[in-house]
Amino acid sequence: MNPLAGWYAETMKASWQSSQDIKTQYKTASFLRDNRVVFNIGGNKYRLIVKINYPYSTVYVRFVGTHAQYDKINAEEI
Repeated sequence: MNPLAGWYAETMKASWQSSQDIKTQYKTASFLRDNRVVFNIGGNKYRLIVKINYPYSTVYVRFVGTHAQYDKINAEEI
C-alpha cells in the first residue's frame, strides 16, 4: 500500500475530536489556524494539507504535493 493510501485508510477509521487526537496518532503533524493540519507522508517526501471539521468528522484535502511544491504555497490559505 502506498503511503497516501495508508493515511487515507487510517483516517477513515479515525474519530478525531481535537488536534490532540491527531497528535497522538501522528507525532509529526503540524497544526495551522482554521483547523488545518499538515501531515508528512512517505517519510517526509510528500506533504498533505487538510482542513478538518471536527463536529462532523469531515476531512477536506486542500493540498497534496512534494516537499518542494509545499515550500511554494501558503499552507494557511490553500
